[in-house]
Amino acid sequence: MTTNRKSQSAKASANVTDAPAASGARRSPTKIEQLLAMLKTPDGLSIEELSNSFGWLQHTTRAALTGLRKKGHAVIRGKQGGVTVYRISE
Repeated sequence: MTTNRKSQSAKASANVTDAPAASGARRSPTKIEQLLAMLKTPDGLSIEELSNSFGWLQHTTRAALTGLRKKGHAVIRGKQGGVTVYRISE
């Protein structure tokens, strides 16, 4: 049995509803925005501290830092007490 493609797409589009427009509603900061704010501390934070803050695995945290670098942020890596810390200079 063949089905009419028009009727399938019409059914699919009928089920889609438009999301209400945000009328002045404040959105919560994204995780990347939160990460940027955390990295602005003068002492910086370790991968472990950042991972625990977001519930991310360490490789996910490193990937997020790489993404920030690719977007043009100056992510600085340094050592404090034998631990690698990351921060962003303002």
